[in-house]
Amino acid sequence: MVLLACAVAYANEAAGHAAEHGAEGLPWKNFGLRVLNFVIVVGIIWKFAGKAIGDFFRGRQDKIRQDLSDLETRRRDAEAKLKDVEKGIANLETEKAKILADARAQGEAMKAGIVAEAEKKAEQIKTAAETAAVAERKAMVDQIRSEVADMVVEAAEAMIKEKLTAEDHQKLVDKYITKVVLN
Repeated sequence: MVLLACAVAYANEAAGHAAEHGAEGLPWKNFGLRVLNFVIVVGIIWKFAGKAIGDFFRGRQDKIRQDLSDLETRRRDAEAKLKDVEKGIANLETEKAKILADARAQGEAMKAGIVAEAEKKAEQIKTAAETAAVAERKAMVDQIRSEVADMVVEAAEAMIKEKLTAEDHQKLVDKYITKVVLN
């Protein structure tokens, strides 16, 4: 504000002097007083606001130094992270190969387990089929024996009927009745 007021006053005074003196310009005495006036105003400002202005510029300077230091720290951190990412990318192929190998190993293990389970079930089915075949064969043999026995009985009955007379038949019946009653 003071400087602004001084500038306005100087401009008015300079305009007035230029009109009085014409083209010869400012006298040196007047110029010296103006410089002295400027030095006094600057001295007063320095006396009362110099410390605050100095602190402002020192604070600003310290803030800039701190910002530069922070930026340097962030740059180093970013470079470290970049190196980690590059290592990760370099290890990516190795990790990919490892994961694929693990997956193949698990697939082979599962395949072997499935094949073993299938073989076990096939063996069980085979055993059950053999057991069923043996039982079926036995049932068929028993059925055939029963049919053969029936056929033998029928054939024997027919032969006996042909060779057995009514009198022989009566003797046989009496003999069996006597056995049954006595027993």
